[in-house]
Amino acid sequence: MKDYLTFFLESYDRAIESASQQDQFFDAFYDSFIAKSDEVAAKFAHTDMRRQREMLYQSLRHMVDFSVERQASDELRRIAERHGMSQIDIHPHLYEIWLDSLIETVHLFDPRFTDEIELAWRVVLAPGIAYMKFKYAKPAAQY
Repeated sequence: MKDYLTFFLESYDRAIESASQQDQFFDAFYDSFIAKSDEVAAKFAHTDMRRQREMLYQSLRHMVDFSVERQASDELRRIAERHGMSQIDIHPHLYEIWLDSLIETVHLFDPRFTDEIELAWRVVLAPGIAYMKFKYAKPAAQY
């Protein structure tokens, strides 16, 4: 029996097989995410989406590492600080919308998507999302 991390990694590879599909995946994700909330749309109103796609790609790697290691990398700490209340103010409730949009996108791009794959994505990303939510209102000195 495969573990959730293996299900996640295999699904991720299927969903973004090539560089062009990777761009399509992240574009579809952001289209979904932004369409779900006026608050989200406002956060991305003046964003360089090409740069944002790259940042999401890197952030996912750090969140997966956090799920495995259970220790935040310096980069994940910086991401959490940047998303916190004192900087770009990504409110904790937006992470649920973020995850739902990501799962919808995986469903579109992974031809083997199942409920078990969905659960794998949720389980693997849950620790990183919990970390981001926890750090939201914490001053940088507590990192």
